[in-house]
Amino acid sequence: MIIVLKNGVDKTQIDNLVNWVKSQGLSAHLSEGQFRTVLGLIGDVSNVDIDLIKGLSIVETVTRVSEPYKNANRKFHPDDSIIEIGDVKIGGGNFAFIAGPCSVESEEQICSIAGEVKAAGANLLRGGAFKPRTSPYDFQGLRGDGIELLLEAKELTGLPIVTEIMDLSHLPLFDDVDVIQVGARNMQNMELLKALGKTRKPVLLKRGLSNTLKELLMSAEYIMAGGNGRVILCERGIRTFETATRNTLDISAVPALRELTHLPIIVDPSHAAGISRFVKTLSYTAAAAGADGVMIEVHNDPQKALCDGAQSLTPEEFAVTVRGVNRIREAAKEN
Repeated sequence: MIIVLKNGVDKTQIDNLVNWVKSQGLSAHLSEGQFRTVLGLIGDVSNVDIDLIKGLSIVETVTRVSEPYKNANRKFHPDDSIIEIGDVKIGGGNFAFIAGPCSVESEEQICSIAGEVKAAGANLLRGGAFKPRTSPYDFQGLRGDGIELLLEAKELTGLPIVTEIMDLSHLPLFDDVDVIQVGARNMQNMELLKALGKTRKPVLLKRGLSNTLKELLMSAEYIMAGGNGRVILCERGIRTFETATRNTLDISAVPALRELTHLPIIVDPSHAAGISRFVKTLSYTAAAAGADGVMIEVHNDPQKALCDGAQSLTPEEFAVTVRGVNRIREAAKEN
């Protein structure tokens, strides 16, 4: 249920209403936007007297909400959320470039790439320490040592780091990680999502290979229901019958999610395409569609990469992509 309050309502009156809502065994989500204040009621509202609430002098409208995701719902939070990671902002008109190798391979490799992507315009450094691979015989990542190397690169460049968590037991290793990534395979690992809801770290949540947008938002709801509202959604391509690319980038997910949720939405063109020469074009498409950022795999020697070299840009190619994306975003502002 959503209660829209009238303009100029006294804070004491709002507090009294919130306390009454809580006395009914419900949770209250207060969103104070630029033009209106919205109070979202979360829980079983079937016995709440909607006419009683409508009759309050401070209430403008009351609406029942059918969607099962409440915290992630734009109706509860009309203004775009802005996720702050140090000095970096994502959402609400703030665009982020997240770049780095698929996997951390060595100190020299990650520190070199970190410096080059920062010079090209990256705002955050990505790199896999734990690598989920289809084959058990492929490189699985440096694990805890990989996180230590990412932290060295952060100290060298100042870039906040983004890396993927694979298992709940690994969570203590992520104490100094700036953004915890939940990969496509773990999008519906509910116990992991609930644990991340108890942290206050930003969580980058990737859409599963065969999941709907509603299911993605329900996974975000698991995190947010635990008290962590710092969620960034990521469209990374879905599995279809097409074999020309690794996955099929569902670019329509960006405007569709924009209507459904206030959370920032970024696009991963590298995993969507699986082919490096397509990444620049898909990045441009993401910017034109209104995404809040792109996450791009960059390697200084893709042919020798231990993981996903075929979809990795060189630092020089990444720099060209950044410039193109920025031009597209400027053009979009004019329209």
